[in-house]
Amino acid sequence: MDGMTLSDVVLATNGTFYGDKKDLQKEITGITIDSRQVEEGNLFIAIKGERVDGHDFIPAIRNAGAVASVCERQPDSGMEPYVLVDSTLQAIKDIARYYRSNMPVKVIGVSGSVGKTSAKEMIASVLSEKHYVLKTIGNFNNEIGMPLTLFRLTREHEAAVVEMGISDFGEMHRLSQIARPDICVITNIGQCHLDKLGDRDGVYRAKSEMFEFLPRDGIIILNGDDDILSRAAMINGIRPLFFGLGHQNDIYAENIVPQGLEKIYFEIVIPSKNERFRVELNQPGRHMIYNALAAAAVGMSLGLKSEQIKRGIEKNEKVKGRVNIIQTDKWTIIDDCYNANPVSMKASLDLLAEASGRKVAILGDMLELGKDEEILHKEVGSYLAEKGIDLLLCSGRLSRQTYEGAGDGLSKYYFETREEMMRKIPVLLKPTDTILIKASHGMHFEKIVLMLETDC
Repeated sequence: MDGMTLSDVVLATNGTFYGDKKDLQKEITGITIDSRQVEEGNLFIAIKGERVDGHDFIPAIRNAGAVASVCERQPDSGMEPYVLVDSTLQAIKDIARYYRSNMPVKVIGVSGSVGKTSAKEMIASVLSEKHYVLKTIGNFNNEIGMPLTLFRLTREHEAAVVEMGISDFGEMHRLSQIARPDICVITNIGQCHLDKLGDRDGVYRAKSEMFEFLPRDGIIILNGDDDILSRAAMINGIRPLFFGLGHQNDIYAENIVPQGLEKIYFEIVIPSKNERFRVELNQPGRHMIYNALAAAAVGMSLGLKSEQIKRGIEKNEKVKGRVNIIQTDKWTIIDDCYNANPVSMKASLDLLAEASGRKVAILGDMLELGKDEEILHKEVGSYLAEKGIDLLLCSGRLSRQTYEGAGDGLSKYYFETREEMMRKIPVLLKPTDTILIKASHGMHFEKIVLMLETDC
């Protein structure tokens, strides 16, 4: 963090300052909501959460060297300076918006139903070949996490790749108002958060709030193979740049050669520049090609050369919990249990189908799919059957539909609970199996991964 003072915080939040007015000119070294992470010169924002109230830790943060706190109620005597506000949740957004507006940096906003974290990592890897880049850590992509990302900006940064995640209407509007992206990237429009967004058209309307704060010379980069995104001919006077596998796109891939679960070769083609170059991507799955193409589109838009884009793609490292290939003495495990929706589930089944030997899918419920949740689970089952999977193990209320949709052409088992399934797994698996493990995060299938890593 550079150049932010307590006076700026008061101005940004319209809060009331308590303490010695000389402290108003103190420069803030960083902002945190976690009292355990407070360092000398930090500003602490006291957020009241479901389990703990940050206001209770104000004495501790002062002892740790915090320059001040932002709070909703007057702390104990002697805890000055502090800034009193109506809402600390609103304050963190107001401060982030103010700080971002004073940072001369290109912000790349990344969203989508599937793959936004992997795309964010790929884009940052590419841009790092030319620029000093800040990126979202982990999935700090909501109305608290994204401000914390922006607070890490310094004047040395030339680009910031910011992940933007939503689950309802209005959220993307607020995130975009804070981040003010110069480039907007949407990876796809899938079936997620349908309990609030209704259908895929609703998902698009919510995601497209991202464009509301683009500058006139802003850039929009979309997946041209997505049936909904491809309809966007002009957005606020801006023609989108499309990427995908189809040759109608502005940037596309061809000559794709999968190398099992290890890597994939392909060529990136940029017709407008009459350029093509071969890429060796050390991450399996055709879905990763889309992330590489999105990164190439961003890189091209910011003036990177083809060789820089190629190096950045090939240097990119896997995101933990996203299609993590684990090799044990007995099995090959595809750990993709961070989250799940119908699009990501089918992409993971595509990857499993490329494996050699017996293919096993251990699947759980996909959550937050709304009124069509059972239909969508059954469709995944049907898709699985078409991919030639040998064994299906399902657990969860909704996964009964996945089990039913798979038909009778493969071996399959349904379990009411994850615990029951875990007791049976050692009996049902065979040495040399390749095993996909995938479900929504709330199903906690990472426990199955841990069990298999330790050979049951």
